[in-house]
Amino acid sequence: MSAWQDEQAAVATPEVEGEEGGALRALSELAGGVESILFVAGGPVSVDNIAEALGADRAAVVQAIHYLQRRSHGTGLLIQAVAGGYQFGTRPEHAEAVRRFLQSQHSESLTRGALETLAIIAYRQPATRGDIEQIRGVRSDWHIERLLERQLIREVGRRPTVGRPALFGTTELFLRYFGLNDLSELPPMGPRGVQTLLDAVR
Repeated sequence: MSAWQDEQAAVATPEVEGEEGGALRALSELAGGVESILFVAGGPVSVDNIAEALGADRAAVVQAIHYLQRRSHGTGLLIQAVAGGYQFGTRPEHAEAVRRFLQSQHSESLTRGALETLAIIAYRQPATRGDIEQIRGVRSDWHIERLLERQLIREVGRRPTVGRPALFGTTELFLRYFGLNDLSELPPMGPRGVQTLLDAVR
């Protein structure tokens, strides 16, 4: 290689590295935005919604999610695809520790009535206050409010009937509380009905 070629290579190399470094910085910044949205969302967020919030290209958001997934290796957290979107989750190998912690934080304040209400919502969701009270045979207003405060349930819509009663469903925190990855892992109802889920707490 001539002296001129050596000089041109020396000049060109930093330029290429600069371009690659700039692309990596842009990816890292976008990933930071994605990470922030998933952190505050508390549930699955679609790629389209993330892209709209960040004013970014959809393909770039997918690339940023994959970047975050690689970066999370070796940590206790992961980014998982759920219900057509992405959300933060804890790794399966830590599920039992997470379940014990959450139950130690909440078990004393959740009465049997609240747990029964929670079980009915879990199996019947989406369920209205009327659905719950029909099964339990008693008013459940206080228990529903308590579960909402604890973020174990949330309002997921309105039933298109007279009065448009609120529909309730479970949350990501509910899954962690019972050590489940998703609702398909709920224990079968069995002949004892909602008691099956109550036994899972003990």
